[in-house]
Amino acid sequence: MIEIRGDLCHELLAQKAARKLAFDPAKDFNAWKQEIKEKLKELVGWKSIEENACPLNMQIEKEEQKDGYKQIRFVFESETGAFVPCYLLIPDTGKEKYPVAITLQGHSSGFHNSIGEPKNENENDYALGRGQFAVQAVKNGYAALAIEQRAMGERATSRHTFAAVMCTFPALTAFQLGRTVLGERMWDVQRAIDLLSNFEMLDTDKILITGNSGGGTMSFYAACLEERIKLSVPSCAFCSYKESTLNIYHCACNYIPHASEWFEMQDLACLISPRNLVVVAGGEDRIFPISGVKDGFATVQSIYEKAGCADKCSLVVTPKAHWWCEDIVWDTVNAETKKLGW
Repeated sequence: MIEIRGDLCHELLAQKAARKLAFDPAKDFNAWKQEIKEKLKELVGWKSIEENACPLNMQIEKEEQKDGYKQIRFVFESETGAFVPCYLLIPDTGKEKYPVAITLQGHSSGFHNSIGEPKNENENDYALGRGQFAVQAVKNGYAALAIEQRAMGERATSRHTFAAVMCTFPALTAFQLGRTVLGERMWDVQRAIDLLSNFEMLDTDKILITGNSGGGTMSFYAACLEERIKLSVPSCAFCSYKESTLNIYHCACNYIPHASEWFEMQDLACLISPRNLVVVAGGEDRIFPISGVKDGFATVQSIYEKAGCADKCSLVVTPKAHWWCEDIVWDTVNAETKKLGW
């Protein structure tokens, strides 16, 4: 009897994926970097998104004084029809300007968790504990920009869906329209950064980005195309496609059509170099296995060595699984910003 395995065809194709733009130390580094940048923009649907661009139309909806910081809620339009709610938290410790930490939630109930404002009792453990990314940033001396990611929280689909993950319908719709949710989220981060100059207490020369899971994913990808981000600290998100999205079920928002024909996730690190990159990974993470993280990071190290900045990338492995480890993340961020002279 022939063994019938539904995944076999794709498994075999994944094993021999072309990766035509894979890192090759023999190639001209700058020419390769530009080529992979253009290919990434093509595959995430950047042209479609740019063509739908519009004025930012920012509106400040609410300002509140909290314990130790001012909290501002504002909304802007990143492209026609795409309204992006944000919270900006500015410490009141008396500094003239503050470095900015962009904090991104993953597949949670929304970015209100980042500011520690649960909407129901089921969120208390997360929103009032480890999920307070923006509040944690303020406690560490940064202004914090929390962005509601496309297809999450307040921006979730209004369509009835039986999908297990909230982003599935928007992601599949984006594919059919010639773009990706991942590309849309990258665009939203860029446009949010465009607005930071409206707030005089922010030092827009000192921007970092961090988040966990889906927030970590965007912390990596947004830094690939946004050079104003000086430090990227993705948590529980970086891993080779071979051992993550090609091997384990993930939300459709993680996928880039045709990516494996051209590159692996680690190859894209060239777009962040020579800026600082710290990969935080859960040693027991089941959906971004540590073996795939370490395999991918070995290529990252080679890329940074080729770029002449080997000291600007590092890997931090936590003892947890798919988990935001507050102390480890912020100790890491603070160590890196100290090196940068912030």
